[in-house]
Amino acid sequence: MEIDIFRPVFPLRFGVILCVSVFTSVSLRYFSALFLRVSALFLRVSVLSLQYMKSNKIIITIDGWSSCGKSTLARQLAKKLDYTYIDSGAMYRAITLYFLRNHVDWESSREVKQALKNIELEFIFNPISANSEIYLNGENVEFVIRDMVVAEKVSEVAAIKEVREFAVDQQRIMGRGKGIVMDGRDIGTTVFPHAELKIFMTADNAVRVERRFKELFEKNPNVSLEEVKNNLEMRDYIDSNREVSPLRQARSAIVLDNTNLTPEEQLKLALKWARDRIAEKAAK
Repeated sequence: MEIDIFRPVFPLRFGVILCVSVFTSVSLRYFSALFLRVSALFLRVSVLSLQYMKSNKIIITIDGWSSCGKSTLARQLAKKLDYTYIDSGAMYRAITLYFLRNHVDWESSREVKQALKNIELEFIFNPISANSEIYLNGENVEFVIRDMVVAEKVSEVAAIKEVREFAVDQQRIMGRGKGIVMDGRDIGTTVFPHAELKIFMTADNAVRVERRFKELFEKNPNVSLEEVKNNLEMRDYIDSNREVSPLRQARSAIVLDNTNLTPEEQLKLALKWARDRIAEKAAK
């Protein structure tokens, strides 16, 4: 019987298979261990990176007069920096809406205190609009609070001591982790007096009236330019003359007059200020 030396016999095949199996098993163990080590290292680097980024985050406050574009700038700035935007004005508007709906007499301290106990405010991100929208007791009131009826009363309600204390407490809680941009009237002076970057916005009165009119006209074609002008003048007076946390420019605030600036130009300017402050903090 002839034996084909080129044809492996069973023992040889078995030996080859055994060697391959052992090699594969050892390789799998080695690469599994290597994969776990690399994964652990990557996770550690990611955690350190997040901690570093968090430690370098700052608080940015934007205060100023009505219809200066504070919310627009704050929202754009937060998006560019991947920060959280908090619209403090929306909080006061939501409280005002609740008072109006429930016929709360805001001249009565007792009624105000009782009403505030029944108010829950929350900002929820809307993936469609790509903005954080305010909810009042579970209801999205982002657009309702922009109505002229609310606008006419919000300065009165916001001037109430108990209301401001209620809102400020919540705002400070929101800012504990830093990495926020908040706009309002007293954010840099009262809410976050130690914020790393404070911006005070202003603009020519005529420009402010025109901006506000265009904004309201889209929602209510019956609104008049004179009505808007009177409303702004009233709000300016109340905001700057109220006893509790009046509108003031913080000593360390940078003034941003956007009378002749486009939204893109003012964003570029504010973004530079923010990145400079972040770099300063990182260098310490």
